[in-house]
Amino acid sequence: MQIGSKIKSLRLQKGLTQEELGERTNLSKGFISQLERDLNSPSIETLFSILEVLGTTPKDFFDDTLKEQRIVYTAQDQTSYKDEEKRYNIRWLIPTSNEKEMEPVLITLSKQGEFKRFEPSPAETFIYVLSGKIRLYLGEEEFIADKGNAVYYDATFPHQIVNAYDGITKILLVATHSYL
Repeated sequence: MQIGSKIKSLRLQKGLTQEELGERTNLSKGFISQLERDLNSPSIETLFSILEVLGTTPKDFFDDTLKEQRIVYTAQDQTSYKDEEKRYNIRWLIPTSNEKEMEPVLITLSKQGEFKRFEPSPAETFIYVLSGKIRLYLGEEEFIADKGNAVYYDATFPHQIVNAYDGITKILLVATHSYL
């Protein structure tokens, strides 16, 4: 069993930095870093303290089963929102995506449709154009992506996606949540 990688996974799920975990357990960031890379081993007392901060029990931590992790999501699990004014429809493909590191959505842009404008963030975004064509405004620049094109960018500038096709455009968009 890789104790370090399990601790790192739990820490990331809780949205904590190594420094924050260290502060809450009276351990140094360096110790947490080494622990996560399996370069050192914690005492039982230290491990139990870390697990308490990470919101798990030793029993659950050492249980290697998938613990009811949902793997497959059906169309019935998905939710949609339609914005008539901006002429787009968004479909959340995973109902708990706001609790995950990635948020996959399917966006349909009507003719002259535009998705909302986003402020800069530390997130990353991936887009695959399923049909039609999009124009991406990223900071002061514009980019065009056609059907079959993939787009990947750091969202560190204001950004917006609009339909650049004389018809309906569909895209698969996956954005990361930022954990600082």
